[in-house]
Amino acid sequence: MQKQMAVKRWAALLIILAVMLACNMPGSSTGGGTDLEATRGALQLESTKMALEFEQTALSVQITQAANQPTEPPPAPPAAAPTSAPAEQATYTPYPTYTAPPEQPTEPPAPTAVDMKAKIKAANVLVFEDIKGYPALLPYVSRAVDNMGFSGGKVMNVGDAVGNFMQALNSPVKWDLIVVSAEARQGVRGEFWDVLTDQVNNDVALVAEVWYLDQIANGRISSLLGKCGVDLFRDWARDPNKYNDLDYSLYWLDPQHELFSSPNVVAPLYTPNIYWMGDAGDLMKIGPGGDAKLLAGLHPKEKSTHGVIATCLGGRVVFQTFSTHDYRQSQVVPLWENYMTYALTNHFKVVP
Repeated sequence: MQKQMAVKRWAALLIILAVMLACNMPGSSTGGGTDLEATRGALQLESTKMALEFEQTALSVQITQAANQPTEPPPAPPAAAPTSAPAEQATYTPYPTYTAPPEQPTEPPAPTAVDMKAKIKAANVLVFEDIKGYPALLPYVSRAVDNMGFSGGKVMNVGDAVGNFMQALNSPVKWDLIVVSAEARQGVRGEFWDVLTDQVNNDVALVAEVWYLDQIANGRISSLLGKCGVDLFRDWARDPNKYNDLDYSLYWLDPQHELFSSPNVVAPLYTPNIYWMGDAGDLMKIGPGGDAKLLAGLHPKEKSTHGVIATCLGGRVVFQTFSTHDYRQSQVVPLWENYMTYALTNHFKVVP
């Protein structure tokens, strides 16, 4: 509809232009010049207006035609390339979960030097020293016990009363140390060693003078000797009519051992002071099993036989197989103090 109207307007415009040209042709009347100019101006104005309307109409027609064109669908996305089979994923194997091991019971910390001294001072101590029946002899072992300064615990010295000794061994008292100085040629024998062995099995410390070991080695003491790892080597005799004191000198087999230095420094027993004639004592040797160690003997380089002092069971047990009164008091009293200190120290390392 709009297109037809535009055509009609252009036709009218052409007609008007033709008339104008005819009026301008030569020979026309000059009197109508003014009217002609006015008419020409009006026609130009009209033609300009019609041209603008024609351009506007043509632009509207183009917009309408563009709007009426069917819209093309958007291009389809490119087809996805066929995918290969998914790669096989590695199987995740978790690391094993750490499980803390169960807590193991820990041993109590070792006592400090100060604690150890306090424990030793307060120890429960049972003492048997049968030399008390000999007024001519001083009780060296009892003096050593006094020098230890025990206090705070129970200290029982039964002397040579074997009945009281057995009763005390079987009492409810929890002994830390048992001292046996059986020097008076009678000795502690038989069932006493059954009870003493039971005490040692309960970690009680034991210091025993057994110059008569050859008489009892195959008896009830044998189980304790076997557990220690020490045995009888041979008897040790002395001819009363002829002997040399120096043949009974005793040497330290381990001079640096604390048994000879704590709390007292004790020199080897080179100069005996013989009291007992005949039987001088017995000599020990290292036996099978156990942890026995010979610390003193007749020969400084012989460390597995000819021994007279031995320790075993972690140092809780000390055996002496010579007679205390055959050596000088100034040496043997400090030596017995060392025996007791050493045995008690090792006792308290395993007993709280």
